Amino acid sequence: MKGKFEYAYWQSVFKGLTKPKVPVTPYIPQRRQPPSRSLEVVSAWEGIQNILADLIQRFDIDTNRCLEFGVEYGFSTVALSSFFNAVTGVDTFQGDRHTTNKSDIYSETSERLSCFANINLICSDYRDFIQQDHGSYGLIHVDIIHTFADTFACGLWSANHSQCTIFHDTESFPQVKQAVTEIARATGKKFYNFNESSGLGILV
Repeated sequence: MKGKFEYAYWQSVFKGLTKPKVPVTPYIPQRRQPPSRSLEVVSAWEGIQNILADLIQRFDIDTNRCLEFGVEYGFSTVALSSFFNAVTGVDTFQGDRHTTNKSDIYSETSERLSCFANINLICSDYRDFIQQDHGSYGLIHVDIIHTFADTFACGLWSANHSQCTIFHDTESFPQVKQAVTEIARATGKKFYNFNESSGLGILV
């Protein structure tokens, strides 16, 4: 639940009061363009898919490889696959306390996305995956359990292994926005925030 107390989040908030403020620049897309591929499933990501082309062009993102942490039903994965040569989606596919789904949907999602040849799904916890992967990506999307600690751990690795890292739910979960703030502080990357569709943090 959103209101569950998280010590690491509040510790970061209070420590941040004594540190220089991290600027957050509003992300205003210059154009909105639907991707060539879409998936007919309900998703809180609805709307974000239409700014991907603008995002890629504005920050000159390499479109060879993309990594996604948090696939669930595959809406964002398919949208990303419209722009990147190869998309790797990592998820436990068993949901968490912040998702509607609580059952194993790996087979269901794999079948749904099987027609997209450039998508590769990996059933794994992000913590196990980042121990094994040492590659670099044009873009990494982080949309996992919305705690400060998990978003920070996954996001910091992602920011160090990608040209651009995006984080869903910066507007609906303060823990996510705080984690992105601290990752921006730690890496020196610039923090943009798109405030629609529950919020999308962008680090470049």
